[in-house]
Amino acid sequence: MALSLGVLAACSDSGSDKPAPAAGAAPAAGGSTLEAAKAAGKIRIGYANEAPFAYMDSKEAKVTGESVEIARVVLKRMGINEVEGVLTEFGSLIPGLAAKRFDIIAAGMYVTPERCKQVAFSNPTYGVGEAFLVKQGNPKNLHSYEDVAKNPDAKLGVVVGAIEGEYAEKVKIPSGQVVVFPDAVSALSGVQAGRADAYAATALTVNDLMGKTQAGSGLEKADPFTDPVIDGKGVRGYGAYAFRTDDKAFADAFNAELAKFIGTDEHKKLVEPFGFTEQELPQGVTADKLCAGN
Repeated sequence: MALSLGVLAACSDSGSDKPAPAAGAAPAAGGSTLEAAKAAGKIRIGYANEAPFAYMDSKEAKVTGESVEIARVVLKRMGINEVEGVLTEFGSLIPGLAAKRFDIIAAGMYVTPERCKQVAFSNPTYGVGEAFLVKQGNPKNLHSYEDVAKNPDAKLGVVVGAIEGEYAEKVKIPSGQVVVFPDAVSALSGVQAGRADAYAATALTVNDLMGKTQAGSGLEKADPFTDPVIDGKGVRGYGAYAFRTDDKAFADAFNAELAKFIGTDEHKKLVEPFGFTEQELPQGVTADKLCAGN
């Protein structure tokens, strides 16, 4: 396999098909998740092993990424000093949250009206466009979702439960042309093996994957690339933290601290190693606005 797995290596004992022990911040009768987490001094977060948002750094033997490191800062300010990661397939994150396998989703998850019906989102920490990972030379000339829809021989790879599957559906790419992979590493391998002609992900995800592939991988980022146009406008995804709907007080308290941090010099310095710049700042976009579909 041409990809150097490095920090993308998954924890084999933490997959979504294995039962996890009860979350460390399980509230006592009548107590709240926030109160329990403060008392325990720790909390569990669910992540999906997708760099640069949240992934296992095998060299450091710890979970890291933009979403995880911001959470560590914000939670510490709230009196919660320790973060434990629970590795979960992306499509199982919301069910895992509801089942109390963990208490926060820290995976760079996009805020969408559909997801807002299931979880309480924080305000976003970033905004970003899309990209395609393709074989070198881009043999099927795929530079947009619309290009895939126009070519019946093209297959688009997406990660299970990720927003890209919704984009494909809304752009009217036939389901038979969409190949679903469990994670980003599998999708990259799928393009290399010819099971998919392009892997659709955030521009930051594709940049990170390309930065970790070895020379001779036979892959490239599709250039130029046009974001999909849905409901008459080009999409831009905004990632945030997700809480259970009955933990809205927790989400509100988290949001209050998050607002003091996002956009500061400390924040910019923290996320720079993960490829985030001022261009990815959310620019005042709120979860309420995104949940309303605006």
